[in-house]
Amino acid sequence: MKPVLSPLALSLTAAAVLTLAGTLPAHAGEVEVLHYWTSGGEAKSAAALKAQLEKQGDTWKDFAVAGGGGESAMTVLKSRVVSGNAPAAAQIKGPSIQEWAREGVLTNLDDTAKAEKWDTLLPPVVADVMKYKGKYVAVPVNVHRVNWLWANPEALKKAGAKLPTTWDEFFVAADKLKAAGIIPIAHGGQNWQDFTTFESVALGVGGAEFYKKALVQLDQATLTGATMKKTLETFKKVKTYTDKNAPGRDWNLATAMVIKGEAGMQLMGDWAKGEFVAAGKVPGKDFLCAAAPGTAKSFTFNVDSFAMFTVKGEGKIAAQKHLASAILSPEFQEVFNLNKGSIPVRLGMKMDKFDDCAKLSSADFVSTNKGGTLVPSIAHGMAVSSAAQGAIQDVVSQFWNTDKMTADEAVTKIAAAARTK
Repeated sequence: MKPVLSPLALSLTAAAVLTLAGTLPAHAGEVEVLHYWTSGGEAKSAAALKAQLEKQGDTWKDFAVAGGGGESAMTVLKSRVVSGNAPAAAQIKGPSIQEWAREGVLTNLDDTAKAEKWDTLLPPVVADVMKYKGKYVAVPVNVHRVNWLWANPEALKKAGAKLPTTWDEFFVAADKLKAAGIIPIAHGGQNWQDFTTFESVALGVGGAEFYKKALVQLDQATLTGATMKKTLETFKKVKTYTDKNAPGRDWNLATAMVIKGEAGMQLMGDWAKGEFVAAGKVPGKDFLCAAAPGTAKSFTFNVDSFAMFTVKGEGKIAAQKHLASAILSPEFQEVFNLNKGSIPVRLGMKMDKFDDCAKLSSADFVSTNKGGTLVPSIAHGMAVSSAAQGAIQDVVSQFWNTDKMTADEAVTKIAAAARTK
């Protein structure tokens, strides 16, 4: 399986980036950006940023490839690179950045990174993902928190339930919602959504150290231990509170169920917030956001980023550097993330214009970075190789969808999948 990539930062990025780099000298160069942010709202934001970019003198050549979590875009990118015609920037993230760097096709951004002190602007765990052999080859755009729980306050009130902070409380609330005739958990039965739920359960049941050993380091002893079995049993229990129409449902349709009060809660990354806001809902009033049960002191991150490919021509190289520089500018970080629903990846940003959910996310991003509990999302392509991620995800979905598979069997299968290279 290909890594799950996010959809809005590229369009927005390339444009905004070059746009907001107003202090940079304007060499009339072109930056071709390959991405898969093609939804209506994202495309609209990108168009506005593109207009600003063109005022600066550089040209943003859009190369949008629609489809899923970026699989189609990666197929097109491979063909372009093989033919010796790589774009200047492409939406790539996580360990896939290193996979491309090993091919020798990415450019070294260290001159820009050192001049602008990227090592002090970024959390080390994020900066490391952007580097190959200690050198920057990609630029992060934003941070999505994956371990969120979303809830409809009216549904909870109707059921006499409270927003849960532990898994025990979660199941108590789910039982009350069920008794009130409300679907407890809105879920889309697609393998990446199953895996997203699984990683939040693993973090909540085992904590950050267990998560790192099991789902980042793929430590066999941890993968086959008692905590992994408990994680799987809790994960399977969550499924019993979903509805029979969940298989195949898109994530945004699951979010719509919570918006309408048809369902009480959803476990999903903060892109779900965009759906609530688009529906005119206000955080804290019309919907509630909280860390997934048991994960308040941890943070699973999904970072959108641009990998920069080697290009020829003075104008193209200069424009590419403008893009890299502008992505981390405070102006771009603010405008992009307000549009995207994510939070700035740049540390120390003012959050005055952001909503309460984003402010909570930003505060937790900073505190978990200091506390060592900021961890990469395995479900969203940030933690392990695409091959290992896909193999583990397949087992997790199999377990979710197969009543006859025991937790012990799943433990064995996950440990074997983790050895996939």
